[in-house]
Order: sequence, then structure tokens, then C-alpha cells
Amino acid sequence: MKLVLKFISVVFLICQITVFAQKTSDSVLLEKADLEIYDNPDNAIRIVKNLLKKEKDISKSISLYMLLSTANIAKRDFNESLKYILKAKELGAKTNDLKIQTRVLISVAIQYQQMELFSKSLETLDEADEYLAKIPDDSYEKNSETARSYAIRGMIYKSQSNSEIALEKFLKSIESFKKINSPKTYANMSIVFYNIGHCYLNLNQIDKAEQAFLESAKYAQNNHAKSLEAFALKGMAEVYKQKQQHQTALDFLMKAENLCKNTNDLVLNEGIFKEMADNYLALGNQNQYQIYNKKYFEMRFKREQNELNSINQAIDNHNKETLIKSEELTTQFKYCLASVIGLGTLIIVLLLTFIFKFRRQNKKYHKEIQRLIRS
Repeated sequence: MKLVLKFISVVFLICQITVFAQKTSDSVLLEKADLEIYDNPDNAIRIVKNLLKKEKDISKSISLYMLLSTANIAKRDFNESLKYILKAKELGAKTNDLKIQTRVLISVAIQYQQMELFSKSLETLDEADEYLAKIPDDSYEKNSETARSYAIRGMIYKSQSNSEIALEKFLKSIESFKKINSPKTYANMSIVFYNIGHCYLNLNQIDKAEQAFLESAKYAQNNHAKSLEAFALKGMAEVYKQKQQHQTALDFLMKAENLCKNTNDLVLNEGIFKEMADNYLALGNQNQYQIYNKKYFEMRFKREQNELNSINQAIDNHNKETLIKSEELTTQFKYCLASVIGLGTLIIVLLLTFIFKFRRQNKKYHKEIQRLIRS
């Protein structure tokens, strides 16, 4: 009897779930996927792919492709990420919505920046700025995309070891994000504050760096983004390593390692293992140093292989774009050549017609004159 009751309960629960699922809007699933991008990207990808199968609206499809791209960036799978963001760009070109076109282009720029194709990223940002300038100043999208644009430029300058200019861009990014004052920006603000912390570290302003990493951790916690919090803790560990407080640094790193163990973020894990190896070495713990140094090199190799595959894919896509443009130019040249030949032929025909007509008239006048002379 108990088994039957349990079965009925389960059936009832399934029915309740089914009814609830029917009532659950796609926006709720989308929000769930958005929240899990950094901590459980595989689940976010699964949710978004299921939503994409039944989505007919082009604008919503673009947003879903962008989410897929971001989730794959979180996994450091740049090959898949590039595929989805280029699909979003392709669909974006079919709309006349400035906000969508700007958002897509800036996301493409982020992709190129992550792959360290900096000139391509800056070129895409310049293209996005043309659309961005046409969006009303007081709109959410204007401030959000302006903030993202400054953040990407800051990351590029930071990668080129120009910390002062990078810091200027990052602070402008935070300024734009704060104008929005929305929980939707917390993840991005955590990332920007993390980069601000590193700029201050590079400039040897330790106290400001520590404050920036604390801000990064705070926004990550507000967004329930464990991997972003792990990045912030890694930053804190770097601060304490510079202070030569190696055990405190290791405490932060152990918390970070625990937070990100399910994220499969190659860059994050690589950074944590490198810092742990350095701190264990400083403490003279050779055994732990060897363990984490080995983990660091394994993770680094995996990341480099991943990025190499992605760059090859980017080169293939670039070659395809170049080929398409070349074919378009060839077609345009053929049309222009045909037009010139046609126009030239028409002019020659008209000119010959005019000449023949003029000669006939001359002959006619000549005969008329001869007739008058004889008469």
C-alpha cells in the first residue's frame, strides 16, 4: 500500500512538474541559464540549445547564440564560442535594430580579445562604436555597451602591459555600469574590478589592488558566480604573496580551488595552480610545490592546445570572409565592366548613327546646291 501511495505521489509530483513546466516561461529558463554560465556552463549550454530549437524570433535567437558563445568562453572552448558568436553576427546583420547590432559586435570583439586577436577586436569595437553613437544617451543599452566597450579596450591595453591606460578604460567602464545600477551588471563589474586589481598590482599600488579584489569578490557573491569569486580570491592571494604572507595567500587559493572545481575553467585553474606552486616553493614545501607545478603545466598545455584550435578556426573563418568579399568584388567588377562595355557600345552606336545621318544630310544639301547651280 505504501508503495502504491509512493507511486501516486510520484505521479502527482510529475503531473505538478509538468503543469508547472508548461506555466514556466522561457524567460525563467533563460534566467537560469544566465545564472549558471560561469559555475555550470554545460548545463547553461544544454538549456539554451533546447530553447534555440523552438525559437522563431530572430532577436531572441541572437540572444541565445550569444549566451551559447559566452558559456563556451567560460569553458575556454573558443572554437565553439567563435562558431556561435559568428552565427549571432550573421543574424544581427539581417536586423535594423541598432541595439542588437551593437551588442553582437561588442560580443564578437570580446571573443577576439579572449583569443588575443587584438587588432581584430579593436577593429570590431570601432565598427560597434558607429552604431553605439546613434543610440540615445540615457538608455540602458547605451550605458551597458559603452561599459563593455571600455572594458574590452582596457583588457587589450592590460595584455600589452600598458596598465595606466588600461586602468583609465576600466574606471570608465565601472562608471558606465554604475549608471545602470542593475544586478544584471554584477558579473561584468566583478570581472572589471578583478582587472583593475591587477592594474594596481602592476603599478605596485598594493592597497588599491586589495580593495579592487574585494569589490570583485563582493559583486561575484551578489551574482552567485563562484568562478568569478574564485578569480577575486586568486587576486587577493597575489596581493598577499607580494606582502610575503604566503600562508595567507595559500588560504585564499584553497578557497578559490574549492569554488571552481566544477567549472572546468582552464585559465582560472592554471592561475590557481601556478600561484599555489609559487607560494609552496616560497615556504620550502617541495612536495606540494611539485604537485601543483605539475598541475599548472598540464593545465597550461591543455589551454594552449584549446586556444590553438580556436585560432585555426578563426583563421579559416577570416579566409572564408576574405574569399566572399573577393568574390563580391569580382562580381561587382564584372558588372561594372559589362556596364562600361554596354555604355561604350551604345555611345559608339549613337555616334555612328549621328555621323551617318550627318553625312546623308550633307549629301542631300550637296545635291540640292548642285541642282540650284544648274538651274
